[in-house]
Amino acid sequence: MRLNILIGGKAGQGINKVSQIVSRVLNKIGYYTFNYRDYQSLIRGGHNFNVLSISDKKIGSIESKLDGIIALDDKTIELHKNELKKEGFIIKCGDFCTIGKNVNIAQAGGLIKILGIQKENLIEEIKKEFGDNKEAIAAAEDGYKTKNSKFNLERLKNKIVNKIAIMSGSQGISKGAIDSGINLYLAYPMTPATAVMHELASKQFDNSSGTNLIVFEAENEISVANAGLGASFTGAKVMIGTAGGGFDLMTEALSFQGMAEIPLVVYLASRPGPGTGIPTYSLQDDLDVALRGGHGEFPRIVIAPGDPIECIEKTNEAFYLSEKFNALSIILSDKHLAESEFSTDRKPNKIIDFKITRKVPGEGIVKASSYEHDKFGNTTENSAIAKKNADERLKKYDEIKKDVKKFEMIKIYGNKNAKNLIIGWGSTKTVILDALDAIDGSIENPLKGKYKFLQVLYMKPISDEIKKEIEKASKVILVENNVTGQLGRLIREKTGIAIKNKILKYDGKPFTSDELKEEILKVK
Repeated sequence: MRLNILIGGKAGQGINKVSQIVSRVLNKIGYYTFNYRDYQSLIRGGHNFNVLSISDKKIGSIESKLDGIIALDDKTIELHKNELKKEGFIIKCGDFCTIGKNVNIAQAGGLIKILGIQKENLIEEIKKEFGDNKEAIAAAEDGYKTKNSKFNLERLKNKIVNKIAIMSGSQGISKGAIDSGINLYLAYPMTPATAVMHELASKQFDNSSGTNLIVFEAENEISVANAGLGASFTGAKVMIGTAGGGFDLMTEALSFQGMAEIPLVVYLASRPGPGTGIPTYSLQDDLDVALRGGHGEFPRIVIAPGDPIECIEKTNEAFYLSEKFNALSIILSDKHLAESEFSTDRKPNKIIDFKITRKVPGEGIVKASSYEHDKFGNTTENSAIAKKNADERLKKYDEIKKDVKKFEMIKIYGNKNAKNLIIGWGSTKTVILDALDAIDGSIENPLKGKYKFLQVLYMKPISDEIKKEIEKASKVILVENNVTGQLGRLIREKTGIAIKNKILKYDGKPFTSDELKEEILKVK
């Protein structure tokens, strides 16, 4: 069972609230949801929409055809009516003209009725969200009674009822940082990285987290990166965050890190470029700069989680590796992963607990410099020392490559003996899983499917197992949300293997699962 409902209107009309309330009601009775957000770079007005996908099994994508539209304005119907299935429904804003500011709540009530869910589930959620707000409750009840049941989504009798959690990638990154004992998060607001700053800021004075956390908004990204290094130098666990344009400004400080060897974790949430691009949409086009941003040659770790639980786990690993090796760790995401809301019943891996054991100011003389330096931290231009230090930095990267093997650098889904191999990374993970499951059930029935999916999590260091998997396959397909296939180019650089079959999407929109399914089947 799969349904796709679009909720659309102007910025500021409460589109997100409808999808959040309905998602929570559905999750509590055993259904999985995935909520995609599409919005313009406007504070108010324009046209924004969410697509809420509903299923009785795990999902992580939307489909291109709609089962229903909730229209908070007439423009939504005009723009999306051609995407509606023949038997689809529309809940118009005009149906609730007399309700006032709670029109979106009434429409949520109407949707719950159409889905065939008991009203009590809705009212319980409304009370949790708004307390005993009589107007909100009345609006929900009014909306509910105006519609008829169409889908009869009864409470499922499965083990995950009341165990499903809703989480965005931004919330996952934030939890991973808190689990790692973060002391300071520095950022300058830039979509789509800003949600992590908001999430962590809300935890600053939360004693239950057990973390001594400060969130600080600096005047620009140059200050963010340099202040982050300064704080880390004093012994704080630090993460800084930005999107692609801000990362460009940080790269001089990242080179400083390579020489000074001060631990630093960077959250990089890509968005379509170059330049300002289309700032509130999504592309995976910052892999190249994450791998190489900054002058000179120095060790770094680049990790790209594919769902919110992986965001928790890989952020924790990034902190651990940065501290252990005095290295730069970059966590790579994008708008689609950062802001979509996933439902899951999987729990994250055990937290890696680690302490700061390096010498910090107050424990003696500690020097750090962007200049080449001797073992005492004194600046030097001695060529023999410069060569020795470069060799030491290279040796450290070799140690990192050995250490990361204890983590999941890649994951393989589907039939492990299949000869058809799909390769992807980051936010393409969940849509690839949905597409392959729709093709032949290769995710639900891994022994029978004709496809397997190789998800790359560690971009640097990159796993040696990737080459082995490619060599075993008779057909390899690369799936990426960028123009040139940046992961494919990285794989070619590291293995000498060029992947000829590429499915690339770069219009600022993520793949839909039915669209990707058809593209995969076209590859012969």
